[in-house]
Amino acid sequence: MDPDTAVASADGGPFLEFVDYAISMLSSSAGDGDGYESPGDGPAPARPPWGWAVAQLLKSCCAYSSGVTAAILLSDLFQRKSLTLKRKVKLPKLINTKNKRRRLPNTVTIDSIHEKNFLSPNSVLEVVVIAVFVLPGTNIYMLTLGDMWSASTIDIYLHRRYYDCIGQNGILKKGREVMLTGCCLRTAMEGSGHARILPTEYMVILLDEEQDEDALLLAAQFCNYSFSSLILEESRNNVPYSFYARIEKIESLEPFRCAERMQIILEDNDNAKMKLVLWGEQTSLANLCSVGSMLALDRPFIANFIDNNHEDSQELCLEYGSATQVYMVPIAQQEEQVPFTPTQVKSQGPRLSCVLTDNVASQVTLPRDLYGSVDFSKYPFRAYVSDLHDKMVGISLFGTVTSVCKVSTSGTTFYLELEDTTGVVLMKLIFVGPWSLGRVGVGHMVYISGLTCALSSTNILEVSWREKEPGSLFVNLSLLPALLNSSCLHNLSPLSDLPRSTNRTHISHVRLDGIDCDSLKVSLFHNICGSVVNEHSGVLQCSFCKCACESVCARGFQLHLTIADDSADVLAWCVGQTAVEFLQISPDEYLELPEDERAMYLYTLQNESFVVAIANTRKRVDGCAVGDEAVPAWEITRAQKCE
Repeated sequence: MDPDTAVASADGGPFLEFVDYAISMLSSSAGDGDGYESPGDGPAPARPPWGWAVAQLLKSCCAYSSGVTAAILLSDLFQRKSLTLKRKVKLPKLINTKNKRRRLPNTVTIDSIHEKNFLSPNSVLEVVVIAVFVLPGTNIYMLTLGDMWSASTIDIYLHRRYYDCIGQNGILKKGREVMLTGCCLRTAMEGSGHARILPTEYMVILLDEEQDEDALLLAAQFCNYSFSSLILEESRNNVPYSFYARIEKIESLEPFRCAERMQIILEDNDNAKMKLVLWGEQTSLANLCSVGSMLALDRPFIANFIDNNHEDSQELCLEYGSATQVYMVPIAQQEEQVPFTPTQVKSQGPRLSCVLTDNVASQVTLPRDLYGSVDFSKYPFRAYVSDLHDKMVGISLFGTVTSVCKVSTSGTTFYLELEDTTGVVLMKLIFVGPWSLGRVGVGHMVYISGLTCALSSTNILEVSWREKEPGSLFVNLSLLPALLNSSCLHNLSPLSDLPRSTNRTHISHVRLDGIDCDSLKVSLFHNICGSVVNEHSGVLQCSFCKCACESVCARGFQLHLTIADDSADVLAWCVGQTAVEFLQISPDEYLELPEDERAMYLYTLQNESFVVAIANTRKRVDGCAVGDEAVPAWEITRAQKCE
C-alpha cells in the first residue's frame, strides 16, 4: 500500500483517498487570488479546507444517488470553487477587508438560509447591502443583501425606523455593511417568487473610522456628549444625546416582572462607564455586539437602572428606545498560529513532509473568537480524535460509530461515540426538535462537521454538535446509495477480508447463499430514525428515540441471511430498505402470501447477485435483536441487485 494513503485506507478506504486526490487537484490548480490561504507562512501550495472538500463531495454524492464518476465529482468541486472565487472577487469591491473582523457566534450564511429554508430569530446576519430599491407599486424599501461566505443573495423588507437612513445622503446604501438579528423568513410559496426576510428593528450599521464619510459622522454626531454630561432631570430625554463608547462586558441580568434582561457595559473616552439595558426581545441585540468593539448610540432612552427588582434607584442607564439608532465600529478579528500535528503530517505522506521542510510551512493561521476558541472550519488538513483539545470550534471528524443513544426519555439530546485510527470520542448531539439524522447504527461510517470542544468544570473535554448551526453537517456514508454505485469511491473486496475491515465500510460482490422464514421477521419501524418500534402499556414507542410514534411508523423487515463469494461465506443481518432490496418484495406484499408460498418464494432468491456495503456491528446495543436470538456481527447497510 502507498504510504500516502495508508491512514486513509485504514478507516475511510477509497473515499478518503479520493478526497486527498481531489484536494491535490484543487491545490495544483490554485493561483494568486484563488481565495485559499497557504497552510503556513512559507510558499507552500494553497489548499482548500479539508472539511470543505469532504462536504462538497458528499453533497454531490447525495445529489447523484444513482452514482457518480471521478469526472462528475471533480467538475462539481471545481464549479463550487469557482462560485467561491467569483464571490470573493465581487464582494471585496463593496466590503473593506483590510481589517478582518470576527464572525459572531450565531452568524448564519445566506446560502444556508436558502438551503434549509429556515432562519431562527436568534440567528445573526453579517451582510453587505448590494442594492436598495422600492417595491414596485408601493412605498416599501427593500435591501438586497450578500455576505462573504455565500454565492447567493437575499432581499429584506426594511423596517420603517431606518427609512431616515435611506436617500442620496443617507448612510444605508450600496456597499454598507450591517448586522441583523430577530429576523423571520417569508418562505417562497409556489408561484410567488423567492424567499425574503421580513422587517426587523434590530439592525446595527457598521462604520469604519478610516473612511472619511464614517469618520465625519462619528466626529459630528457622537463626540459632543460623554456619560458624565447626562442630567438627572426628567427633561433629559428631550436632549438628543449621542454617545461613542467601547463595549467592556456583555452579561445577563435577573429578570424583572418576568421580562428577560441583558446589559452591555460601556466605557467612553473619559473612562466613565454606563449600562445599556436591553429588555425582552431587545436582548437579541446583544448577539450583534462583541467585547472591544466601539458602539455609537444615537438617541438612546435614559432611565433609572432597576436593581434587584427595586425601581427607586438613582443610577442612570441607557435603554434601546423607539428613536434609538445603533452603529458599531467592530474590533478586528484575532488570529492564532496552529501547528500541524504529527498525525496530520503523517496522514499526508512523505509528499507533505517535503513541502513542510522545503518551505518552512509548519503551521496555519486560523481565526479566534472572543472566548479564545480557534475556528478549525478553514483548517487545510484532516483533524483526528487525538487532535481534539479545549477551545476548538468548527471541527470536522470522519470515523466509525461505536455507540449511539438518547440521553433520556424526554428532550432532544443524544450521545454518539465516534472512533478513528487515533482514538474514540464521545460527543453530545443537540437537536432543535426530534432526531433528524435518519438511521445511524454501530459500525456505520460517518462524517460530522461543526463540532465544538470545551473543558467542563471538572476538567473533562466535552465535544458537542448542534443541529442547524452554521457549518453543521452529518452524513452517514454507510447508507449512501452513491457509495455502491460509484467505482471511484470504493474497491470491491472479498468477504475473506472482513476481519481486517473493523473500522470502515466493506464493499463486496456477493451472492445470496441462505435465507429462510425463520430468519425473517416483519416488525414496525420508526420512519424518522429507522429503529424498531415496541409496545409499552398499549403505546407504541421507538426503541431508539424513546418517543411515542403511532402515526410515524411502518412495517419493515428484520432479516438474517448468509452471503457468499469465492473466498468465504458470512452470516449477516439487515433491516428496512436494504432487506427489501434483497427480498424484492414489500413487507405488506410478503404478509399477503400464504404460509406455504413464503418459503417457496424465499427459495427462489437463492444465488441472486448483489453489491453490498458491510459494517462491523459487534458492539451493537440498540435493541434490534429478534427475541433472544444473537445478532450477527456484520450488518449489510446497503445492497444493490446486480442485473
